[in-house]
Amino acid sequence: MKKFTPVIKARGFATQQSKRLSEKTLKKSQVASIFFAEVADVFLFITVLIKETFSRDFEFKEFFRQCFHIGYKSLPLVSVTGAIMGLVLTIQSRPVLVDFGAVSLLPGMVTVSIIREMGPVITALICAGKVGSGMGAELGSMKVTEQIEAMEVSSINPMRYLVVTRVLAATLMIPILILYADALGILGGWAGANIKGNVSFVLFFSQAFASISFVDFLPAVAKSFFFGAVIGLVGCYKGYNAGRGTASVGVAANSAVVLASLLVIVIDLIAVQISDMIL
Repeated sequence: MKKFTPVIKARGFATQQSKRLSEKTLKKSQVASIFFAEVADVFLFITVLIKETFSRDFEFKEFFRQCFHIGYKSLPLVSVTGAIMGLVLTIQSRPVLVDFGAVSLLPGMVTVSIIREMGPVITALICAGKVGSGMGAELGSMKVTEQIEAMEVSSINPMRYLVVTRVLAATLMIPILILYADALGILGGWAGANIKGNVSFVLFFSQAFASISFVDFLPAVAKSFFFGAVIGLVGCYKGYNAGRGTASVGVAANSAVVLASLLVIVIDLIAVQISDMIL
């Protein structure tokens, strides 16, 4: 028996290695199947959403209520963010322009930076944190407490009443919030320029708007609609498909913020590449 002991040990080692390899392969296949199942659920969710969006019985009352919640109730946060954004950008950029003797270019530089990139992206990220998490938590709590199932039993279409209204409200209101934040950012830039200087209101804004054109507004406004649609879609999807436990509400809100913020950055990258090729 001693002669066959190394052979038995080698066979046992080979068996253990094959089991480990099979377990790794099984885990990879499970991860792949979960990923493709999630992608299929997203496409089905978007398909039903588009179908219900163009249905006859549109919930106008709920749509306007969501516009109020997304737009009006986000004004304080967006106002503070926009003003500080322009103020900080001006304070940080002014010393560099002073070294090159180009302080007169400060209003145009701040305005172009805010309108093209900083205003839409920063405001969209703020809305992803506030609006996206709110949608995920609200719909997730409705899913946990079985309110969505109760709506289905009561012959109320939850996709049309809950999801379509929120996604369209976010698509409409977030671009308006971005334009509002851009205006406050330019005002903050004027305030920042007057901290260590003396620039009149009329002179600052005449120099600011002399540096921009319609081409600067068009890509920023276009991508802001995509930002709003993605934030609303991700928040509703995560909340609508939350688990049954109470902990799933927090998971839905957290994952909605993370995924919406990531998609905002990705969409901004794609929009910049497209606008660079076209314009």
